[in-house]
Amino acid sequence: MIRIVLSTFADGDSAARVVRQLVSEKLAACGTIIPGARSIYSWKGAVEDSAEVLVIFKIAAANEEKFIGRLGELHPYDVPEIVLFAPEKWNEAYGQWVQENSGG
Repeated sequence: MIRIVLSTFADGDSAARVVRQLVSEKLAACGTIIPGARSIYSWKGAVEDSAEVLVIFKIAAANEEKFIGRLGELHPYDVPEIVLFAPEKWNEAYGQWVQENSGG
């Protein structure tokens, strides 16, 4: 089984650094970095409006807790966005690749 995890970062460089680390540790098979996100959110009593990048991680379900913990350690935000989805279906060959490359 595979999981999809979303997380936002302040910039592409910090996102790429974290993605490379998680891929090299075999906790993520892939992290797709999507620039151009804009987040409007409440933080410490103020409404913030920030440019961000979105990362879509593909991971093995067997390592989801370890992945979430490690992403939290590596993430530069005080309260990182880490949202996990459990897809119902996926291409079998792709799912196998995700499993093989993220410790599943």
